[in-house]
Amino acid sequence: MSDETPKTSRRDEGVSLLERAARRLEKAQTAKGGASQAIPLEPVPGPAPVVDMAAAAAAAAAAPAPVSVAPLEVAAGPAGVRPATRRPSGRQSRRGEIDLQSLRAAGFVVPDSPSTLTAEEFRLVKRQLLLNAFAKGEAAIKNGNLILVCSSQPNEGKTFCAINLALSIASERDVTVLLVDADFAKPEVLSTLGLEGGKGLIDVIADPSLDLADCLIRTNIENLSVLPAGRQHHLTTELLASERMGAMIEEIAQRYRDRIIIFDSPPALASSAAGVLALHVGQTMFVVEAERTREQQLRDGLALVSACEHTHLLLNKTRFSASGRRFGAYYGYGYGYTYGS
Repeated sequence: MSDETPKTSRRDEGVSLLERAARRLEKAQTAKGGASQAIPLEPVPGPAPVVDMAAAAAAAAAAPAPVSVAPLEVAAGPAGVRPATRRPSGRQSRRGEIDLQSLRAAGFVVPDSPSTLTAEEFRLVKRQLLLNAFAKGEAAIKNGNLILVCSSQPNEGKTFCAINLALSIASERDVTVLLVDADFAKPEVLSTLGLEGGKGLIDVIADPSLDLADCLIRTNIENLSVLPAGRQHHLTTELLASERMGAMIEEIAQRYRDRIIIFDSPPALASSAAGVLALHVGQTMFVVEAERTREQQLRDGLALVSACEHTHLLLNKTRFSASGRRFGAYYGYGYGYTYGS
């Protein structure tokens, strides 16, 4: 092989870098007297772009593998933005069936029943309470739609009156009622109505993760819902006096303008919870048992719930009427209720 180096022709300009590198290697080996094993490559006709094969190979190796992307459905809104999926909250009130037949037999006000003495008396009782609850302007009462039903001592009939008041108001066309069993030591609302127990007011106050709607019981009476008392707690009074209780009561009163909330409270002389509940409500219906509750007991009980400025007295289990009004004579009964403020 001759030592003369061949001149580079113009057509060699289109030869790839790989071929030129092979030729240089062959020349170097020839100059040293060695044999070349390089395989000659056919030149690419015409000018070709110069490509750095080493850099291309490195880039290809470093490049991520292609990802198969499924097409997305895009809802109306800004282009390229997929709206967040809204999950259901899972908060749904329970359903409960009130035993209407048992209530009717026990003398309660039951919807779609013939008018009775009890029904007529509670129509009178509820009217003033409703007027106060929805009063406007200067006559408006703060939290007037929150009503505490209380008594001085046990067995004066406060739960009987609270349930009848709730049933009577539930018959109104434009009002809904939430009956809260707030007699935590001796809850009787659920058993009287024939409803099953569960989490209630105390549970909601004690557990911030629990929502009030999770504990409500929607009944077969269209406008009536019930909130159980919940589990017994050794700090019941402190929980009722907490900021969470105040915030929850305020929200209930303001959010549901067409709702009356009735609290069946413990007797004032038997539990300090009655006095704390009086701090949150706008009206109190104080039940007094005729011929049994002494005047001093009444005064002491009223003093304990005096935080509520609007208190009405309901004389229960009476067989006479101070005003001479006797609905019982018309309906065939010989006794009635007297209501005053």
